[in-house]
Amino acid sequence: MTEDARTEDDRISRILTTVKTIALVGWSPKADRPSHRVAAFLAARGYRVVPVNPGQTGQDSGLGEPVRGSLAEVGPVDMVEIFRRSEEVGPVVDEALATGAKVIWMQLGVINAEAAEKARAAGLEVVMDRCPAIEIPRLGL
Repeated sequence: MTEDARTEDDRISRILTTVKTIALVGWSPKADRPSHRVAAFLAARGYRVVPVNPGQTGQDSGLGEPVRGSLAEVGPVDMVEIFRRSEEVGPVVDEALATGAKVIWMQLGVINAEAAEKARAAGLEVVMDRCPAIEIPRLGL
């Protein structure tokens, strides 16, 4: 393992062991969707997972939290996990900045360098193109 990879693994481990509350933007009520499965995985690991999907606002998510329509409705969270198309990340980051999130996590296949740089410039940690449900077991967390 290279030093860069080790450093990145350490950073991701630190993030995943310090965050407690995660807003999952793009949550789906369909059990076969990745956003649904990842939310359930994280909740089962003890994280407070707040699903965000404007089309499902108020519904029971089965995660102990009703579905919220926006990050503003969630309130402060440690991490915002984004299950949206890459080109839709910018407004989510803007909303996350306004709500005081500490980490932006873009799911596998979600890559937006401009939004990532904006978040970093505001002091947030950014993880891009990774899945916490893969990283947690891979890192032995």
